[in-house]
Amino acid sequence: QVQLEESGGGSVQAGGSLTLSCLVHGNVFSKPPIGWFRHTPGKDREFLASITYDAKDTLIADSVKGRFSISRETAGDTVDLQMNNLKPEDSGFYYCAAHRSLWPGPRADEYDSWGQGTQVTVSS
Repeated sequence: QVQLEESGGGSVQAGGSLTLSCLVHGNVFSKPPIGWFRHTPGKDREFLASITYDAKDTLIADSVKGRFSISRETAGDTVDLQMNNLKPEDSGFYYCAAHRSLWPGPRADEYDSWGQGTQVTVSS
């Protein structure tokens, strides 16, 4: 089983940018598909983006399309979520997770391993 560690959260003004990173630890032979989710109080965990193990395919949620992108470095150990033109409603805790199969869809219950999260605060 892999372990995931998020970093890069912080505070930013509206219109600014942040890049979150997800470091994948554990089984060096496993490069699981990775998804990014956001959780805000009172709401369900929201899917944002995902990327396959080989970085050939990505999926971006309509709610953040055009502002967020996802990438994976060649070795597959780090998955970044680039967030541009941030809005106050983007504030929340951001998590990366490893999908249990080859295609990382948007359902949170299909992800087995989760990081501890990193907080993003966007001020107006």
